[in-house]
Amino acid sequence: MERCPWAKNDPIYIKYHDKEWGVPVHDDKRLFEFIILEGAQAGLSWLTILKRRPGYKNAFSNFDVEKVARFTPKKIETLLLDPGIIRNRLKVNAAVSNARQFIKIQEEFSSFDKYAMRFVDGKQIINRFKTQDQVPATTRESDAFSKDLKQRGFKFVGSTIIYAHMQAVGMVNDHLVSCFRHKEVMQ
Repeated sequence: MERCPWAKNDPIYIKYHDKEWGVPVHDDKRLFEFIILEGAQAGLSWLTILKRRPGYKNAFSNFDVEKVARFTPKKIETLLLDPGIIRNRLKVNAAVSNARQFIKIQEEFSSFDKYAMRFVDGKQIINRFKTQDQVPATTRESDAFSKDLKQRGFKFVGSTIIYAHMQAVGMVNDHLVSCFRHKEVMQ
């Protein structure tokens, strides 16, 4: 069974690749989870974040956007002591602020999913890359998505982070054509 090269060396990566990465997600709770996790990943490896995912789930109220949006400065100080997450003040503050902006998008578009899918014309982009070095770090779609999020007040949503988000939640299918998951995640 052939996998994407990045997912061959660690059991956590293998499980994530085989079960989640690139699977289209249209549930706002899961999309919010990935916004938090992708922002936390900035400057770190995705494996570092995947290992802390249970800690994030606990620290960020099971990714309940309404609860996270109400986190107080005192709660943020508590989070900064939690070894289960990346204890970076800017990233934790961004997660709380992004929750508030996420809710505004839900109110404006009826769901974050409807808002996000506008950047891919409402359907998954299916790439047909043969090698990992063909996979881009950003695209014009991630540039536009990132720019719009920033204009709405989101933090830690640069184009590279947003492209990783788009890959993770299946807005883009970047499994290599040789990977067994390429056809499985097509929508």
